[in-house]
Amino acid sequence: MSRRDYYEVLGVSRNSTPEELKKAFRKLALQHHPDRNPGDKSAEDKFKEINEAYSVLSDTQKREQYDTFGHAGPTGQGFGDFRDFNFGGVEDILNEFFGFGSIFGGGQRSRRGADLRYNMEIAFDEAAFGTEKEIVVPRTASCQECSGSGAKKGTRPERCAACNGRGQVSVQQGFFSMTRTCGRCRGTGEVIKEYCPNCSGAGTVKESRSLKVKIPPGVDNGTRLKLRGEGEAVPGGGPTGDLYVVMSVREHPFFLRQGEHLLCEVPITLSQAALGDEIEVPTLSGKKKLSIPQGTQPGQQFVLKGEGVAKEFQQVSGEPPGPVSRSFIEKVREIFG
Repeated sequence: MSRRDYYEVLGVSRNSTPEELKKAFRKLALQHHPDRNPGDKSAEDKFKEINEAYSVLSDTQKREQYDTFGHAGPTGQGFGDFRDFNFGGVEDILNEFFGFGSIFGGGQRSRRGADLRYNMEIAFDEAAFGTEKEIVVPRTASCQECSGSGAKKGTRPERCAACNGRGQVSVQQGFFSMTRTCGRCRGTGEVIKEYCPNCSGAGTVKESRSLKVKIPPGVDNGTRLKLRGEGEAVPGGGPTGDLYVVMSVREHPFFLRQGEHLLCEVPITLSQAALGDEIEVPTLSGKKKLSIPQGTQPGQQFVLKGEGVAKEFQQVSGEPPGPVSRSFIEKVREIFG
């Protein structure tokens, strides 16, 4: 069976530019990709043909040979079986276009530093009114000597020859291929010839970082504050992780908290309950006067408006003040991620 002309397969002219080739391949790959046509053998065959054509025409040397010798190739043996092509460029386009590693094996994945957790205990009134604390966090940071590369200053890591810089190697099985992390470069796609003396090639160093944490009014037990980019660094300059500061609020000697409201039990005499009186009651802002009416019963509740917990979170979330419709911690988690 004769093979179709590669330019005809991609639907481009012989003087098409590399960008025109790439655009045509993208369009056809989207249309005939096996994942979009499950069980369709004709689509799978078409996809093979498209990739074979682009693999040759996107390579300058192979394209020149094809333009001169056609499918026979410069040796008269042809360009080889579909499996013999180097699909590095094809795979990069598929990964960019479809949003996942191609069927020929995924490329090197972007790594991210680990997140850190810091448990902070604060006083009851600090939680109510907000405060600022300074903490010291041990973590790994990018090595300043080598800018995180792990290579000696003045040198650069080299592309790994075992995986050609992809960080993964593939084992072909029919039309599909299995991929695994490259054992030589451990998935980085690069190897270091001369290690940085400061980090011994790790690209990261241990440090203790001092941070100021602003604690907004209204935090409670379990409130989690997120400090972006203050977690662990990753070798090679990948994104740094985040730091989560988790609140633990010490109990108050006589206040009990329910959301943004405070409860306080105040003893009064029998005569005060029967005849009424004006007494002083404690609040977080100092003592306040409270009128006790005649005939007050045990356990009766009185409200001093505005003397509860200041909730800055309401302003952030846009919720009106009033009774708590959901748990306080649930709201905090929604706002601070």
